[in-house]
Amino acid sequence: MSGGKKAVRLLIKLVSTARTGYFYVTEKNPRNTPWKLRLIKFDPKVGRHVLFEEQKLK
Repeated sequence: MSGGKKAVRLLIKLVSTARTGYFYVTEKNPRNTPWKLRLIKFDPKVGRHVLFEEQKLK
């Protein structure tokens, strides 16, 4: 057996700022990106690209 390090990746939820309740679940490495993610992604409930912000996955 090798003594490799275990990867530290957290599951996060990206919630639409259009207040539709739509969200994506993804993961990130908090060591490389300690800030909250903000991505522009497609929200099918409004039919266009909007800003999604990171929240903790419960």
